Amino acid sequence: MKRTVQEIADMLGGTVIGDGSRVVTAPAPFEDAKEDQVVFAGDASYLKRLSETGAGTVLVPEARDDSDKALIVVDNPRVAFIKVMEFFAPKGDVTHKVSPRACIGEQVTFGGPVEIGPGAVICDNVTLGAGCRIFPGVVVEEGARLGDGVTLKSNVTIGHDCILGNRVMVHSGSVIGSDGYGFAPEGTSYRKIPHTGIVQIDDDVEIGALNAIDRATSGRTWIKRGVKTDNLVHVAHNVEVGEDTLLVAQVGIAGSTTVGNHVILAGKAGISGHIHIGDNTIVGPDAGVVKSLGEGEVVSGTPAMPHKLWLRLISLMPKLPELKRTVSRLEKRVSRLESGE
Repeated sequence: MKRTVQEIADMLGGTVIGDGSRVVTAPAPFEDAKEDQVVFAGDASYLKRLSETGAGTVLVPEARDDSDKALIVVDNPRVAFIKVMEFFAPKGDVTHKVSPRACIGEQVTFGGPVEIGPGAVICDNVTLGAGCRIFPGVVVEEGARLGDGVTLKSNVTIGHDCILGNRVMVHSGSVIGSDGYGFAPEGTSYRKIPHTGIVQIDDDVEIGALNAIDRATSGRTWIKRGVKTDNLVHVAHNVEVGEDTLLVAQVGIAGSTTVGNHVILAGKAGISGHIHIGDNTIVGPDAGVVKSLGEGEVVSGTPAMPHKLWLRLISLMPKLPELKRTVSRLEKRVSRLESGE
């Protein structure tokens, strides 16, 4: 596929500076691009390095006249670049294709054409919306409901009666709707707590590889619209995760916690159970949150504290051995003074 710079600018609603007739064949990384490819320079550090990229076309956030490249000025170069990637590599339409090696149960409802790969198991009373792509080895248990355009990569499991909205993507190895970790002490042993609820995942959610999202004890574990999770994330029973929230790799959220909208939980953050994380809050990497947080807080460390306070504490830690020696010397001097030596 080939397009001119002007055609790409028209698609993006951008403005061309330079040669609009230049031909573009593909998007490319900034460092490895060729003359007929397009890259983006989203911030000042890349704008200063325009001469270093081999690309002949660059998406930029502001007009400039110090480059011999064709520039396309757009409001958000990163998002514009994603649109260019989608344009040059469009997804094909789903045509109804069910592998003869797939196992399809009784009373399975198709809302339109779907693709089901070999080794997939679609149990009884499952509903698949139009345009679903079910990769090899997927298991969709009885009574689950999938919306339109859902993609389940290889070896995903969707537990019984769970609900997935439209355009949900679940990457390989993830389990949606496993039992929660619930056991009640009974003498010297533990009795398993039944988990009779479901997992509900709303529209436009993307779940990374090897996630585990537990079904509710009763009611639902709820992943709301636009949530994106990285690989190796665990969400426990009855958790609610708000819209457009990001869960980075190895985040763990304990049971019955609610996470607000537009929250970022950085890598390896651990969230205790039965607390609330307010909207627009950021939890730093490897932090441990043991109590509720309000809206717009930025916290780090264990236990989690305001990020600026954590930075001060971290800067003091290397000095602690010398401070201890100083305090010990002062204690000895005070002791000698008090004893009259």
